Amino acid sequence: MNLHRDINDEEWQRVAPLLPELRPRSELRGRPLANTRSVLNGVLWVMYSGATWSAMPRKYPSYQTCHRRFKAWYESGVLKRVTEQLVGAAGEELCNLMEARMRTHARAERKAASAAKGSGQAAAVPPLYSQPITKPLPSSPFMYVSPFKQAA
Repeated sequence: MNLHRDINDEEWQRVAPLLPELRPRSELRGRPLANTRSVLNGVLWVMYSGATWSAMPRKYPSYQTCHRRFKAWYESGVLKRVTEQLVGAAGEELCNLMEARMRTHARAERKAASAAKGSGQAAAVPPLYSQPITKPLPSSPFMYVSPFKQAA
């Protein structure tokens, strides 16, 4: 894979019409919308580098913003058209790599969720300790005895 560089003005002119317009919020509260070009550069950085979203350099908007827009662009097919416009046929390969990464994470999340939901808390305890201990444990020469405890 090539090293990532931010898109130049000519490339931005080609892909800007492909990206959906984000409407500003109706109430004038909260943060202003992040620059779409810098968000796209952040998304492309993650795609090219293979790094996690939280490892994004600070020169891009927050990784949460970039990830949120990445998901929206990916699900709507916009990201595939943008990468094809930027890098040609290699854009589809890049999107397929990201899809494989997304499936891996989704599979792991589903597996963890189903294990927690299906088995409840009782399954988290190993079967060896699920039954109460009825007989005393053997004494050990390494057993700690508190100097403050009175012998009865």
